[in-house]
Amino acid sequence: MSALAQPVIPKPEASTVLGKAVTRAAERLELSRTLLAQVLGLSPASISRLYAGTYQLDPKRKEWDFALLLVRLFRSLDSIVGTEDAARQWLSSDNLALNGRPVELIRQTEGLVRVVHYLDASRAVV
Repeated sequence: MSALAQPVIPKPEASTVLGKAVTRAAERLELSRTLLAQVLGLSPASISRLYAGTYQLDPKRKEWDFALLLVRLFRSLDSIVGTEDAARQWLSSDNLALNGRPVELIRQTEGLVRVVHYLDASRAVV
C-alpha cells in the first residue's frame, strides 16, 4: 500500500443506519418497544430483532416510511425543545392544536403524519 492510498471503509447499508436511528430515537423519547411496533407496523418480535441488529427495515415496505417519519419527529422535536426531557414531556402532554396527546396520536399513520407536519410548521416559525 502506498503512502497516498486510503483504506477502504465500507459504506453502511441505509437499512442499518435507519434501523439504528429509529431505535435510538425511540430510546431517547422513552417509547416502549410495544409502541414502536405499533408506529412501524411491525410485530414485537421484529422490533426485538431490530434492536438486536438482526432485522433490517425494508425500503419497499411502509415500515421504512414510518421509521423515517419517527426519526424526523425526533429531530424536529429536539431542535424545537432542546432536551430529551422536554421532548418526552411534550409528547405526553395534551396538545390543543393536535387535539390529543402526541404519544397517542403517533400510534396511527394519520396521527404520526399530523404530528410531524405540526412540528415542521412549528420549526419553520423559529
